[in-house]
Amino acid sequence: MSTLSSQVPAFPILAVLLAGALFPLSGIAEQTGTPRRILAADDSTHRLAIVGPQGTVEWELPVTAIHDAWILPNGNVLTQQGWQHVVEVDRDHKTVWEYDAGTMNGNQGKHVEVHAFQRLDNGLTMIVESGTARIIEVDRMGRIQHETPLKTDHPSAHSDTRLARKLSNGHYLVAHEADGFVREYDARGKVVWDFEVPLFGQEKKGGHGPEAFGNSVFYATRLKNGNTLIGTGNGHSVLEVTPGKKIVWQVSQHDLAGITLAWVTRVERLPNGNTLIGNCHAGPENPQFIEVTPAKQVVWTFKDFKNFGNSTPVTMAVSGR
Repeated sequence: MSTLSSQVPAFPILAVLLAGALFPLSGIAEQTGTPRRILAADDSTHRLAIVGPQGTVEWELPVTAIHDAWILPNGNVLTQQGWQHVVEVDRDHKTVWEYDAGTMNGNQGKHVEVHAFQRLDNGLTMIVESGTARIIEVDRMGRIQHETPLKTDHPSAHSDTRLARKLSNGHYLVAHEADGFVREYDARGKVVWDFEVPLFGQEKKGGHGPEAFGNSVFYATRLKNGNTLIGTGNGHSVLEVTPGKKIVWQVSQHDLAGITLAWVTRVERLPNGNTLIGNCHAGPENPQFIEVTPAKQVVWTFKDFKNFGNSTPVTMAVSGR
Protein backbone atom coordinates (compact mmCIF):
# COMPACT_ATOMS: atom_id res chain seq x y z
CA MET A 1 0.00 0.00 0.00
CA SER A 2 1.30 3.45 -0.85
CA THR A 3 2.07 5.80 2.00
CA LEU A 4 -0.73 7.89 0.53
CA SER A 5 -3.16 5.69 2.43
CA SER A 6 -2.61 7.72 5.59
CA GLN A 7 -3.57 10.90 3.74
CA VAL A 8 -6.60 9.59 1.88
CA PRO A 9 -9.92 9.18 3.73
CA ALA A 10 -10.98 5.57 4.08
CA PHE A 11 -12.84 4.40 0.99
CA PRO A 12 -15.14 1.37 1.18
CA ILE A 13 -13.25 -0.75 -1.34
CA LEU A 14 -13.61 -3.81 0.87
CA ALA A 15 -17.34 -3.24 1.07
CA VAL A 16 -17.47 -2.90 -2.68
CA LEU A 17 -15.55 -6.15 -3.12
CA LEU A 18 -17.85 -7.93 -0.70
CA ALA A 19 -20.83 -6.61 -2.64
CA GLY A 20 -19.27 -8.03 -5.78
CA ALA A 21 -19.05 -11.42 -4.10
CA LEU A 22 -22.78 -11.26 -3.51
CA PHE A 23 -23.45 -10.47 -7.15
CA PRO A 24 -20.92 -12.57 -9.10
CA LEU A 25 -20.56 -12.37 -12.86
CA SER A 26 -22.44 -15.16 -14.61
CA GLY A 27 -23.10 -16.42 -18.09
CA ILE A 28 -21.01 -15.94 -21.19
CA ALA A 29 -20.69 -12.76 -23.22
CA GLU A 30 -21.88 -12.91 -26.81
CA GLN A 31 -19.11 -12.25 -29.32
CA THR A 32 -19.36 -12.37 -33.09
CA GLY A 33 -16.34 -12.68 -35.37
CA THR A 34 -12.88 -13.67 -34.18
CA PRO A 35 -13.02 -13.70 -30.36
CA ARG A 36 -10.79 -11.30 -28.46
CA ARG A 37 -9.89 -10.46 -24.88
CA ILE A 38 -11.08 -7.08 -23.59
CA LEU A 39 -11.16 -4.92 -20.49
CA ALA A 40 -14.67 -3.55 -19.95
CA ALA A 41 -16.46 -1.55 -17.29
CA ASP A 42 -20.06 -0.58 -16.71
CA ASP A 43 -21.08 1.98 -14.12
CA SER A 44 -24.71 0.87 -14.02
CA THR A 45 -23.85 -2.67 -12.91
CA HIS A 46 -20.69 -1.46 -11.11
CA ARG A 47 -18.37 -3.96 -12.76
CA LEU A 48 -14.90 -3.80 -14.23
CA ALA A 49 -13.74 -7.06 -15.78
CA ILE A 50 -11.32 -8.73 -18.13
CA VAL A 51 -13.36 -10.91 -20.46
CA GLY A 52 -11.55 -13.66 -22.33
CA PRO A 53 -11.87 -14.65 -25.99
CA GLN A 54 -14.45 -17.30 -25.12
CA GLY A 55 -16.64 -14.73 -23.39
CA THR A 56 -15.87 -15.86 -19.85
CA VAL A 57 -14.77 -13.51 -17.10
CA GLU A 58 -11.09 -13.96 -16.21
CA TRP A 59 -10.89 -11.23 -13.55
CA GLU A 60 -13.30 -8.70 -12.09
CA LEU A 61 -13.44 -5.78 -9.69
CA PRO A 62 -16.61 -4.10 -8.46
CA VAL A 63 -16.44 -0.35 -9.13
CA THR A 64 -18.55 2.73 -8.67
CA ALA A 65 -18.62 5.66 -11.11
CA ILE A 66 -16.06 5.06 -13.86
CA HIS A 67 -14.94 6.54 -17.18
CA ASP A 68 -11.37 5.29 -17.51
CA ALA A 69 -9.24 2.21 -16.78
CA TRP A 70 -5.95 0.68 -17.87
CA ILE A 71 -4.11 -2.61 -17.62
CA LEU A 72 -0.56 -1.68 -16.68
CA PRO A 73 2.56 -3.45 -17.98
CA ASN A 74 2.95 -5.20 -14.61
CA GLY A 75 -0.54 -6.67 -14.96
CA ASN A 76 -2.14 -4.41 -12.36
CA VAL A 77 -5.22 -2.38 -13.20
CA LEU A 78 -5.29 1.40 -12.87
CA THR A 79 -8.88 2.47 -12.40
CA GLN A 80 -11.16 4.66 -10.32
CA GLN A 81 -13.68 4.26 -7.52
CA GLY A 82 -15.94 7.26 -8.00
CA TRP A 83 -15.14 10.59 -9.57
CA GLN A 84 -12.30 11.49 -7.16
CA HIS A 85 -10.51 8.30 -6.16
CA VAL A 86 -7.88 6.77 -8.49
CA VAL A 87 -6.54 3.35 -7.51
CA GLU A 88 -4.02 0.80 -8.72
CA VAL A 89 -5.18 -2.73 -7.93
CA ASP A 90 -3.25 -5.97 -8.37
CA ARG A 91 -4.77 -9.22 -9.62
CA ASP A 92 -5.39 -10.28 -6.01
CA HIS A 93 -7.60 -7.18 -5.62
CA LYS A 94 -5.11 -5.50 -3.31
CA THR A 95 -4.89 -1.72 -3.63
CA VAL A 96 -1.19 -0.93 -4.07
CA TRP A 97 -1.55 2.80 -4.80
CA GLU A 98 -4.30 5.38 -4.47
CA TYR A 99 -4.91 9.07 -4.92
CA ASP A 100 -7.84 11.17 -3.67
CA ALA A 101 -8.35 14.22 -5.89
CA GLY A 102 -10.99 15.55 -3.54
CA THR A 103 -8.59 16.24 -0.70
CA MET A 104 -5.06 16.41 -2.03
CA ASN A 105 -2.93 19.18 -3.54
CA GLY A 106 -5.16 22.10 -2.64
CA ASN A 107 -8.50 20.52 -3.52
CA GLN A 108 -9.97 20.25 -0.03
CA GLY A 109 -13.47 21.76 -0.12
CA LYS A 110 -13.52 22.13 -3.90
CA HIS A 111 -15.84 20.36 -6.32
CA VAL A 112 -13.41 18.27 -8.34
CA GLU A 113 -14.02 15.28 -10.57
CA VAL A 114 -11.56 13.01 -12.36
CA HIS A 115 -12.59 11.37 -15.63
CA ALA A 116 -9.14 10.54 -17.04
CA PHE A 117 -5.77 9.37 -15.78
CA GLN A 118 -2.68 7.65 -17.16
CA ARG A 119 0.43 5.96 -15.77
CA LEU A 120 3.35 7.56 -17.59
CA ASP A 121 6.58 5.90 -18.70
CA ASN A 122 8.55 7.79 -16.03
CA GLY A 123 6.38 6.28 -13.29
CA LEU A 124 4.36 9.42 -12.60
CA THR A 125 0.57 9.30 -12.84
CA MET A 126 -1.26 11.89 -14.91
CA ILE A 127 -4.57 12.95 -13.37
CA VAL A 128 -6.97 15.24 -15.22
CA GLU A 129 -9.13 17.37 -12.93
CA SER A 130 -12.47 18.83 -13.96
CA GLY A 131 -13.60 21.71 -11.78
CA THR A 132 -10.07 22.97 -11.22
CA ALA A 133 -9.40 22.64 -14.97
CA ARG A 134 -5.87 21.32 -14.73
CA ILE A 135 -3.70 18.31 -15.51
CA ILE A 136 -1.29 17.23 -12.81
CA GLU A 137 1.43 14.60 -12.80
CA VAL A 138 2.01 13.12 -9.36
CA ASP A 139 4.63 10.79 -7.92
CA ARG A 140 3.98 7.73 -5.77
CA MET A 141 3.56 9.99 -2.73
CA GLY A 142 0.96 12.09 -4.53
CA ARG A 143 3.23 15.11 -4.82
CA ILE A 144 2.75 17.24 -7.93
CA GLN A 145 5.74 17.12 -10.25
CA HIS A 146 4.11 19.04 -13.09
CA GLU A 147 0.91 21.04 -13.56
CA THR A 148 -0.76 22.25 -16.75
CA PRO A 149 -3.82 24.56 -16.86
CA LEU A 150 -6.69 23.78 -19.22
CA LYS A 151 -8.92 26.05 -21.28
CA THR A 152 -12.66 25.73 -20.58
CA ASP A 153 -15.35 27.76 -22.33
CA HIS A 154 -18.19 26.25 -20.28
CA PRO A 155 -16.65 25.37 -16.89
CA SER A 156 -18.18 22.32 -15.23
CA ALA A 157 -16.80 20.05 -12.54
CA HIS A 158 -18.65 17.17 -14.16
CA SER A 159 -17.93 17.80 -17.82
CA ASP A 160 -14.88 20.02 -18.27
CA THR A 161 -13.18 16.90 -19.58
CA ARG A 162 -13.73 13.30 -20.49
CA LEU A 163 -10.74 11.22 -21.51
CA ALA A 164 -7.30 12.73 -22.04
CA ARG A 165 -3.95 11.25 -22.99
CA LYS A 166 -0.34 12.40 -22.84
CA LEU A 167 1.30 12.18 -26.25
CA SER A 168 4.80 11.04 -27.12
CA ASN A 169 5.80 14.65 -27.82
CA GLY A 170 4.99 15.63 -24.23
CA HIS A 171 1.74 17.33 -25.15
CA TYR A 172 -1.73 16.47 -23.82
CA LEU A 173 -4.72 15.57 -25.99
CA VAL A 174 -7.95 16.37 -24.13
CA ALA A 175 -11.62 15.75 -24.92
CA HIS A 176 -13.62 18.68 -23.51
CA GLU A 177 -17.17 17.38 -23.24
CA ALA A 178 -18.92 20.61 -22.24
CA ASP A 179 -17.14 22.63 -24.92
CA GLY A 180 -17.46 20.10 -27.75
CA PHE A 181 -13.75 20.53 -28.47
CA VAL A 182 -10.67 18.35 -28.66
CA ARG A 183 -7.64 20.41 -27.65
CA GLU A 184 -3.93 19.62 -27.73
CA TYR A 185 -1.89 21.44 -25.09
CA ASP A 186 1.83 21.86 -24.73
CA ALA A 187 3.42 21.36 -21.32
CA ARG A 188 2.72 24.96 -20.30
CA GLY A 189 -0.96 24.83 -21.21
CA LYS A 190 -0.85 26.57 -24.58
CA VAL A 191 -3.41 25.21 -27.06
CA VAL A 192 -1.36 24.16 -30.08
CA TRP A 193 -4.16 22.37 -31.97
CA ASP A 194 -7.89 22.04 -31.58
CA PHE A 195 -10.91 20.63 -33.33
CA GLU A 196 -14.53 21.55 -32.70
CA VAL A 197 -16.75 18.50 -33.11
CA PRO A 198 -19.33 19.51 -35.74
CA LEU A 199 -23.08 19.18 -35.38
CA PHE A 200 -23.41 18.55 -39.13
CA GLY A 201 -26.36 20.92 -39.38
CA GLN A 202 -28.43 19.16 -36.72
CA GLU A 203 -29.99 20.60 -33.58
CA LYS A 204 -28.85 19.41 -30.17
CA LYS A 205 -31.21 17.01 -28.39
CA GLY A 206 -31.02 16.01 -24.73
CA GLY A 207 -30.67 12.50 -23.37
CA HIS A 208 -28.10 9.75 -23.54
CA GLY A 209 -29.49 7.19 -25.97
CA PRO A 210 -29.73 7.01 -29.76
CA GLU A 211 -32.42 9.70 -29.72
CA ALA A 212 -30.07 12.27 -28.22
CA PHE A 213 -27.62 14.35 -30.21
CA GLY A 214 -24.81 16.80 -29.66
CA ASN A 215 -21.05 17.18 -29.65
CA SER A 216 -20.29 16.07 -26.09
CA VAL A 217 -16.99 14.55 -27.17
CA PHE A 218 -15.67 11.66 -25.07
CA TYR A 219 -12.30 10.61 -26.44
CA ALA A 220 -9.47 11.46 -28.80
CA THR A 221 -6.28 9.61 -29.62
CA ARG A 222 -3.39 10.53 -31.90
CA LEU A 223 -2.71 7.98 -34.64
CA LYS A 224 0.67 6.99 -36.03
CA ASN A 225 -0.13 8.81 -39.28
CA GLY A 226 -0.55 12.09 -37.36
CA ASN A 227 -4.33 12.14 -37.64
CA THR A 228 -6.61 12.22 -34.62
CA LEU A 229 -9.27 9.58 -33.98
CA ILE A 230 -12.27 10.92 -32.07
CA GLY A 231 -15.21 9.28 -30.28
CA THR A 232 -17.80 12.03 -30.43
CA GLY A 233 -19.98 11.03 -27.47
CA ASN A 234 -23.59 11.89 -28.25
CA GLY A 235 -22.51 12.79 -31.78
CA HIS A 236 -23.01 9.04 -32.41
CA SER A 237 -19.90 8.85 -34.56
CA VAL A 238 -16.21 8.19 -34.98
CA LEU A 239 -14.13 10.79 -36.82
CA GLU A 240 -10.59 10.62 -38.14
CA VAL A 241 -9.29 14.16 -38.57
CA THR A 242 -6.09 15.41 -40.20
CA PRO A 243 -3.83 18.05 -38.61
CA GLY A 244 -5.51 20.45 -41.06
CA LYS A 245 -8.90 19.55 -39.46
CA LYS A 246 -10.24 17.68 -42.47
CA ILE A 247 -12.43 14.65 -41.75
CA VAL A 248 -10.96 11.81 -43.82
CA TRP A 249 -12.83 8.87 -42.28
CA GLN A 250 -16.12 8.71 -40.46
CA VAL A 251 -18.52 6.15 -39.02
CA SER A 252 -21.94 7.67 -38.40
CA GLN A 253 -24.91 6.48 -36.36
CA HIS A 254 -26.50 4.26 -39.00
CA ASP A 255 -23.50 3.31 -41.14
CA LEU A 256 -23.16 -0.19 -39.68
CA ALA A 257 -25.75 -2.72 -40.84
CA GLY A 258 -28.06 -3.80 -38.02
CA ILE A 259 -26.30 -1.57 -35.45
CA THR A 260 -27.23 1.84 -34.06
CA LEU A 261 -24.54 3.94 -32.43
CA ALA A 262 -25.44 5.99 -29.38
CA TRP A 263 -22.87 7.55 -27.02
CA VAL A 264 -19.56 6.71 -28.70
CA THR A 265 -16.90 6.54 -26.02
CA ARG A 266 -13.40 5.10 -26.28
CA VAL A 267 -12.18 4.37 -29.80
CA GLU A 268 -8.99 2.53 -30.65
CA ARG A 269 -7.11 1.93 -33.91
CA LEU A 270 -6.00 -1.67 -33.69
CA PRO A 271 -2.70 -3.04 -35.06
CA ASN A 272 -4.63 -4.71 -37.91
CA GLY A 273 -5.91 -1.30 -39.06
CA ASN A 274 -9.44 -1.85 -37.80
CA THR A 275 -11.14 0.41 -35.28
CA LEU A 276 -12.61 -0.65 -31.94
CA ILE A 277 -15.67 1.40 -30.98
CA GLY A 278 -17.31 1.76 -27.56
CA ASN A 279 -21.09 2.04 -27.98
CA CYS A 280 -22.63 3.26 -24.72
CA HIS A 281 -26.34 3.83 -23.92
CA ALA A 282 -27.43 2.14 -27.16
CA GLY A 283 -29.82 -0.36 -25.56
CA PRO A 284 -29.77 -4.18 -25.34
CA GLU A 285 -30.56 -4.63 -29.01
CA ASN A 286 -27.11 -3.21 -29.89
CA PRO A 287 -23.59 -4.42 -29.08
CA GLN A 288 -21.59 -2.50 -26.51
CA PHE A 289 -18.31 -2.83 -28.44
CA ILE A 290 -17.71 -3.11 -32.17
CA GLU A 291 -14.72 -3.68 -34.45
CA VAL A 292 -14.96 -2.28 -37.98
CA THR A 293 -12.63 -2.34 -40.97
CA PRO A 294 -11.60 0.82 -42.84
CA ALA A 295 -14.41 -0.06 -45.27
CA LYS A 296 -16.85 0.00 -42.29
CA GLN A 297 -17.42 -3.74 -42.34
CA VAL A 298 -18.30 -5.11 -38.92
CA VAL A 299 -15.93 -8.00 -38.13
CA TRP A 300 -16.45 -8.34 -34.36
CA THR A 301 -19.02 -7.38 -31.75
CA PHE A 302 -19.38 -7.83 -28.01
CA LYS A 303 -22.71 -7.82 -26.20
CA ASP A 304 -23.39 -8.79 -22.60
CA PHE A 305 -26.41 -7.34 -20.82
CA LYS A 306 -26.31 -9.96 -18.07
CA ASN A 307 -23.02 -8.93 -16.52
CA PHE A 308 -22.77 -5.43 -17.95
CA GLY A 309 -25.49 -2.90 -18.72
CA ASN A 310 -26.36 0.12 -20.79
CA SER A 311 -23.56 2.31 -19.46
CA THR A 312 -20.26 0.81 -20.64
CA PRO A 313 -17.83 3.69 -21.22
CA VAL A 314 -14.67 1.62 -20.78
CA THR A 315 -13.35 -0.81 -23.38
CA MET A 316 -9.78 -1.75 -24.14
CA ALA A 317 -8.37 -4.54 -26.30
CA VAL A 318 -6.11 -6.76 -24.20
CA SER A 319 -3.34 -9.07 -25.33
CA GLY A 320 -1.47 -11.54 -23.18
CA ARG A 321 -2.16 -11.49 -19.46
